[in-house]
Amino acid sequence: MGAFNTALSGLQAANTDLQTLGNNISNANTVGFKSSNAEFADAYASAMANTAPTDGQVGIGTTVQTIAQQFTQGNIETTSNPLDVAINGNGFFQFNYNGSTVYGRNGQFQLNKNGVIVDANGGELIGIQAQNGKLTGASGPLTINQNAIAPQATSTLSLGLNLDSTNTPISGNININDPSTYNYSTTTTVYDSLGTPQLLTTYYQLQSGSGTTTSGQTWNVDYSVTGTTGASGITTSGVGTLQFNAYGQETSSTSTPISISWADGAAPSSIAVNFSGSTNYNSPNSVITNNSNGYSAGQLSGLSIDSGGNIFGRYSNGESQLMGQISLTRFPDNNGLQNLGNNYWAETYVSGQPLSGGPGSSNLGVLQAGAVEQSNVDISKDLVNLIVAQQAYQANAQTIKTQNTVVQTLLSL
Repeated sequence: MGAFNTALSGLQAANTDLQTLGNNISNANTVGFKSSNAEFADAYASAMANTAPTDGQVGIGTTVQTIAQQFTQGNIETTSNPLDVAINGNGFFQFNYNGSTVYGRNGQFQLNKNGVIVDANGGELIGIQAQNGKLTGASGPLTINQNAIAPQATSTLSLGLNLDSTNTPISGNININDPSTYNYSTTTTVYDSLGTPQLLTTYYQLQSGSGTTTSGQTWNVDYSVTGTTGASGITTSGVGTLQFNAYGQETSSTSTPISISWADGAAPSSIAVNFSGSTNYNSPNSVITNNSNGYSAGQLSGLSIDSGGNIFGRYSNGESQLMGQISLTRFPDNNGLQNLGNNYWAETYVSGQPLSGGPGSSNLGVLQAGAVEQSNVDISKDLVNLIVAQQAYQANAQTIKTQNTVVQTLLSL
């Protein structure tokens, strides 16, 4: 009967191999799927004596030692969904699935009705939530705040200019209603605390006689702002001066913060103006840089994710804000994870303790948004292995048939 048992163990092993290969092939198009290999070991009867036998031993068949998953990288394929995310390298996404912590490589995400980022099974993606554009450090399901971003009043304005050194000096004070009293003006948009856009215009006047000095030119600066409680809704005042050296470089500036009371009931504003980087070359008057920190209210118009897992909300007012960071988790032994199905794995004693962090850190892979990681199944290789496994099954069946013939011969003696 030993030969029957030996052949039977071969049949069982070949059948397990066929099932493993069939599972691989059936999941060839499953995003994030990791293929498996059936690994076998030979079997020998334990020696009855304390000393090892000196004669040759005949084995008693084979056993399936393990079904080992292959955590090699799958091909990355781009998609049209900005919330699809592929892991390029080591690590797993972490999910809260029906109250349990599970892990997976399938990065096909969407928003549920509560704004939580989830996968197709409803598993909530775990990461670091952000508040007011800054990461809180607390880990939990990533939720996208879909409310409008609040307006921010302008408090700083940085203007980099070139003021033409060939301009003619002008005497007297600047009159914003008389262009002959200044050499150049430029207008920029500023915002009050309600998000109302208003126009701030700065005026530049080359001081009389300064164009002939060897120490550089001095320019007077005034301003006007619309939408204020000033006369006719316009507030005007002087800002200060701009001093350049003989090489056309700004050496110093004196500027008073612009104080404004708004007519629409917004909180009073104080705008600090900075002219750093301005020049005084023989070139037309122009604006080189214009940067301010104010903006109007904006509606969420889209999301983007960078390679470090940072999720940014894009708003209709042109602003963007950090909303959270996707976390990745790695294990000392990936093959120790328990496969739960639905593209999920669970931590076990064999896998070791999970180690979580931001993508690109601590031996974790980076992320690619608008893409998914395809299955790492090699169809061609598995189809060949399927034929080999089928032949192994047939060969073991033939062994049983042959042994049966031997037994029938003995019985007929």
